[in-house]
Amino acid sequence: MFKALVVEKDEEGKTSAAVQELSLDQLPDGDVTVAVEYSTVNYKDGLCIGPGGGLVRNYPHVPGIDMAGTVEASDDPRYKAGDKVVLTGWRVGEAYWGGYTQKARVKADWLVPLPASLDTRQAMAVGTAGFTAMLAVMALEDHGIKDAPVLVTGAAGGVGSVATAILANLGHQVAAVTGRPETADYLRSLGATQIVPREEINAITRRPLEAEAWGGCVDAVGGEMLARVLGQMKYGASVSAVGLAGGAGMPASVIPFLLRGVNLLGIDSVMQPYDNRVRAWDRIAKDLPMDKLEAMIQPATLSDLPELGSGILQGQVKGRVVVDVNA
Repeated sequence: MFKALVVEKDEEGKTSAAVQELSLDQLPDGDVTVAVEYSTVNYKDGLCIGPGGGLVRNYPHVPGIDMAGTVEASDDPRYKAGDKVVLTGWRVGEAYWGGYTQKARVKADWLVPLPASLDTRQAMAVGTAGFTAMLAVMALEDHGIKDAPVLVTGAAGGVGSVATAILANLGHQVAAVTGRPETADYLRSLGATQIVPREEINAITRRPLEAEAWGGCVDAVGGEMLARVLGQMKYGASVSAVGLAGGAGMPASVIPFLLRGVNLLGIDSVMQPYDNRVRAWDRIAKDLPMDKLEAMIQPATLSDLPELGSGILQGQVKGRVVVDVNA
């Protein structure tokens, strides 16, 4: 028997989440059985745990969109018992049982070997949010970061925190956007050289072009904020867009793209090719300073998750919540 956070829906459509004991024969089909050690809390997890179930496809359901642990059994020659692995994406925790469990059974194609210099706790301090942040930084690099500060919106959240730390470690000046003044010291500790109040971005006019200010941008918010920063990008600069917290709409003009050559790069962490996932995790191990990573961590247990799921939807979670599923 093992413990997992299980979300169930009653006949009236109401959902509830509670820690339950399950057996191995209740796990879904898969090639590899993993003894999970850590998972994290992401915005999607909050939607899955919360009332109505959000993104959940079927019940009962185990949320958690990522996990790290040790292979316990494998039908795939690429993995053997004792291997350390990490899983992000592939709709685990949404359409398929996820990481809020002490045991998981998944498809081998979804896994990536954990870099030797990272342990499972560090891997989940990075998690899907940090993996997405690295993909965003890699995309900016592929298109060339211009000689100006790089803007990071939603900087106190999971993606923003890791993006700030990576960019600063790579030698870039980072302008961190936040709506919470109390996070300023935290963001500076990650390497931000400039704190930009969210109100300052929201006050940017709706004119299609403003003075060139940013050499690149990792946007973890989307919506109105994304539209407003496009007109401030330097000529030929790029924006890696990763978030929808501000909405899927973008009331923007085409002029920044036509007259200033701005590149809008959509980042999807879910179905990345295997080689790109390995490359991203290798870069994380190399370019994310571990002392900065430790500063982002908030520890949690399975029993904490219902409250944390609600908190992340209300913007109350700072940094990376690392869930020790065995605590």
